[in-house]
Amino acid sequence: MTALVLSLTAAGLILAVLAWVPRSGSNLEIAISGVMLACLAAVGVLLLSGHGVADWAERWWNVLLLLAGGLAVTGGGPLTTSVLALVDRNNTRAQSTQKAGEVLRGGALIGSLERTAIYASLVAGWPEGIAVVLAIKGLARYPELRSPDQPASVTPQAVAERFIIGTFTSVLWAVTCAGLLRSH
Repeated sequence: MTALVLSLTAAGLILAVLAWVPRSGSNLEIAISGVMLACLAAVGVLLLSGHGVADWAERWWNVLLLLAGGLAVTGGGPLTTSVLALVDRNNTRAQSTQKAGEVLRGGALIGSLERTAIYASLVAGWPEGIAVVLAIKGLARYPELRSPDQPASVTPQAVAERFIIGTFTSVLWAVTCAGLLRSH
């Protein structure tokens, strides 16, 4: 079971890296993100159906720690843009969360840092770190969310929607990846 869990986690990480190649929000990115999510779900089911990682040799647990960390940081970006693309399917251009990305610049880098901090705090056994990360992000983004100087081509609701959906997707992904290790 150890080899299967590590293989599926590594496959998820490879898919996460590959998901950065297609255009953001494309059908290919959405499909790759879906398969990546399926790999993570399969790992979760395997760990829940067995004894988790409690009886693993320390070296294999460390490999899973690194693979899941890479998956948390790398996979969250394509997954988040895929979710936003699915949300945008029937929206007008002014309501587009993709267009709102022009207001909320730096989202990919901020999201990667956010997932790194959340993953690290959960693996370290400090779940309060999630609140700290979300508070810092909310305070830092508040001026952009409330700015009256937003372009006319995007609605304030679309900007707020992008922030909320993107943050929740990113955080849930990092928490799920860290959850693989909580059975240690």
